[in-house]
Amino acid sequence: MSTDQISYSIFIAALVISFILDLFVFSKNNKEVSVKSATYQYLFWMSIALAYFVYLGYAYDGHTALNYLSAYFMEMSLSIDNIFVFVLIFTSLQIQKQNIGRVLMIGVLLAILFRIIFIAIGIVLVTKFHWILYVFGALLVFTGFKLFFENQEEEHDIKEGSVYKFIRRYLRYTDIEPEGKFVIQKHGKAYFTKLFLVVLMIGITDILFALDSIPAVFAITTDNLVVFSSNIFAVLGLRALFFILQKAADKFDYLQQGIAVVLVFIGAKMFLEIIHIHFPVWVSLVTILVCIGSSIWYSIYHNHKHGK
Repeated sequence: MSTDQISYSIFIAALVISFILDLFVFSKNNKEVSVKSATYQYLFWMSIALAYFVYLGYAYDGHTALNYLSAYFMEMSLSIDNIFVFVLIFTSLQIQKQNIGRVLMIGVLLAILFRIIFIAIGIVLVTKFHWILYVFGALLVFTGFKLFFENQEEEHDIKEGSVYKFIRRYLRYTDIEPEGKFVIQKHGKAYFTKLFLVVLMIGITDILFALDSIPAVFAITTDNLVVFSSNIFAVLGLRALFFILQKAADKFDYLQQGIAVVLVFIGAKMFLEIIHIHFPVWVSLVTILVCIGSSIWYSIYHNHKHGK
């Protein structure tokens, strides 16, 4: 077997084992996940991702490994923004805590499925039309500026959204407490429940975030193995990260600015390559870590200073 075949085999094996653990160990009971348990789970997912980083450095070279690590932390930071949207959905629809874990597990599966599809499409496009990378770069710069100046304090009502209105108008839907069911029988007819609506909204959210995250990872590297593995390993820890951050969603006021700066930097870096200005891969990694870390630190400092 070639090195690439071995690397893909290890990646797929790690992915299958992770699914088995998530399905039969971490998600075996419909109970609320404690922050302590979620932290242990997330450290486990991160250890798998970092172990693969070590393997890539051994099997290939430091450049490939650093590209993977940069892409992994990039996707992780975007996942944090994704989580805050999940918090909004669960809070607005008043989903019981014991059902959140199972719904999030489905959300993670959908996120992985959509990313595989979008990455495959992205690989085909980049291979045939290399100039599309500059379109990705422009998209990242535009998204970054838009995110930086977006009003985070603005309230959003899920029930005023188009998805909720579509479900209420075109499908048989009931607000009755679902008791863990996605479809219930009522008056001899099948009705969709809040849990089904949440899964649908999370799926749509996953698609929207994939439209940002896929160009971002292609801006770092076009290595197919690195693109796939960094994305999937970052998504695997999404459910555990939700339970860690759900109570801190309103404490990271400036995180979106940190993510925005990263997106603008990654997008601008692609355009600079046109005039043969290249940054070492470690510069991208350090920029991502510094921007995200600084935005989190400043958010905590700002909240503490103002007694929030």
